[in-house]
This record gives sequence, C-alpha cells and structure tokens, in this order.
Amino acid sequence: MTRLVRVELLKLRTVRLPAGLLITAAGLTALFAAVEASQAGRASSGIGSLASGPGLSAVTTVTGWALLLAAVLGVTISSGEFRHGTATLTCLAAPSRARVLAAKAIAAGCAGAVFGLAAGVIATGVGLAFAAGRGYRVSVGAGALAGHALGAVAGAALLAALGAGLGSLVRSQLAGIVGVFVWGLVIESVLGGVFPSLRPYLPYSAATTLAGVKLGAGPGGFRVAVKTHSAPAVPVPLPFAAATALVAGVALAVCVVAACTTVRRDVT
Repeated sequence: MTRLVRVELLKLRTVRLPAGLLITAAGLTALFAAVEASQAGRASSGIGSLASGPGLSAVTTVTGWALLLAAVLGVTISSGEFRHGTATLTCLAAPSRARVLAAKAIAAGCAGAVFGLAAGVIATGVGLAFAAGRGYRVSVGAGALAGHALGAVAGAALLAALGAGLGSLVRSQLAGIVGVFVWGLVIESVLGGVFPSLRPYLPYSAATTLAGVKLGAGPGGFRVAVKTHSAPAVPVPLPFAAATALVAGVALAVCVVAACTTVRRDVT
C-alpha cells in the first residue's frame, strides 16, 4: 500500500493540473478574502468591523474555494486514469483495484491538505494585513486562527478523498467535476435554505465548518440565501469531531460503493 501511495503522489508531482488547481485556489482565496476585508464594517455588507472577533474571523475563514477545488482534484486523480486510458496499465501493475482506489484516496487527502493549508495561511494573512492597515488590534487569538487553518486542512483533505471515490464511481472526469460544483454551490444551498436543520449534515457545509466558516456562507464567504415563507432558522454547526466523522463517513461510503461496483467493471 505504501508503494502505491508513493506512486500516486509521484503522479501528482509530475503533472501540471494539481499545481494549476492549487494556484487557482490560492488566487480565489486571496481575492475573496480581500473583497470581504474591504467590505468589513459597512452596514450593507453584513460583515462586522475587523476590530471585532466575528468581523476578522469572517475574513480569515474564507477557505471554501480551496475545499471545493480539493474535491475537484480528488475527482481528477481517479477519473483521469479512465480519461487518458492509463487505467489498464495501472490495473496490470496493481491487480487489486480496491487497493489502488485506497491509495488514490490517501494521496488525494494528502494533496487536499496542502490546498487547505495554503488557503488557511492566505486568508489569515489577508485578514491580519487589512486589520493592521486600519490600525486595529488583533481580536482573534492565535489558537483560534491556527484552529481555523487546521480545520481547513482537515476539511480539504477529506473532501479530496471523497472526490477520489466519486471519480472512480462516475469515471467521467467532466461529469465528476460538474457534479462537485453543482453539489457544493447549488444543491447544498437549496437544501440548506429549504430545510435549515439539514444544513449541518451536508458534507460540503460540514467540511467548511471545520475551518470556522459560518453555516450558509458560500465558498467566497458570502451568505447564500433561499427565499422561504417562514422565518429563517439558525442551525448550529456540528462539533468538530462530529463534522469530521460525518465527512469521513461520506468519503468512505462513496469509496466503498466504487470499490464494490465501478472498479469491478472492465477498464478497457
């Protein structure tokens, strides 16, 4: 298994797509964090002043795009084998397809952790830079800032592993990537708006709360609302351990289904 994981990590280091996705994730994180920081303190923005803990945290936790792109990376790691026709060679070298899938999920998790770490560092840096530029004292403790960054690492790693399972399940790279964006940007927003009590249990939302993101906030930190006829409820995020277990359980379930069904099909 260790050898398979090392091979998958080598593949990630020798192709350009992971680096491109990482640069994109870093750029989007910096952009949206800067936009939120520039709007902080304005009544129309709904974001508190950077002098306050909630206002600063709203900026330093803008890591949702990195988590979403980590899931996309996971999809490409698995589905890329079928797209480029290398799945046959991989299976000849390692006949146990379940072990190959497990290795891809582990490698995806390692790469996803890098996405989360980069986003956490960038978002924190942007928030602190804007606060310092306005002469504010840092109102969020170092422990909380580090916890949010580590939460982004965990969330991105789990979503990347989930994406690896999804890529093996659907095989189509385009369908898998579109599915990630539709689920994260549309379906969870609609389900969470119509059924607020369900939002903490949705995998992408649960992963973002690990990084300190408020429930209902989009990848860029902006709150996504769905109009309802009743007063909006305010759901409570799951505890860190419960949210981690939820996302890990979903990732494991997808990988198991892929191992029991899709990976048994002909790869030619």
